[in-house]
Amino acid sequence: MPLSDVQWARIEPLLPDRTPKRGGRWRDHREVIDAIAFKFQTGTQWVHLSEKYGNWRGVYNRLQMWVLDGTWERVFTAPMTQADADEDLTWAVSVDSTIVRAHQHAAGARKKGPQPENRPTMP
Repeated sequence: MPLSDVQWARIEPLLPDRTPKRGGRWRDHREVIDAIAFKFQTGTQWVHLSEKYGNWRGVYNRLQMWVLDGTWERVFTAPMTQADADEDLTWAVSVDSTIVRAHQHAAGARKKGPQPENRPTMP
């Protein structure tokens, strides 16, 4: 699902300039973000990304570059910070046993070390 105009207006100022340090102009950021969203929503492999999004390597490389330079962190945290300040954000945290695991020793597993000897029993 492509970004709406309202969503795009919120994140566009957080993105870097479309002119990289070397080479020509980048592909439009909005198209690349739509391609990344499509990839993760559908679970498709990078090589099977639709041709309408352009070369998958360019999309993948931009994703990796934005992860390393902190662009994604800005894109995700700035709108949440603004929504929290406007009291438009409701925090809900759900924790269940599928994501919380105890260490094996907390579950009663035998610890390493000398094994207790079995004493012979008297009749």
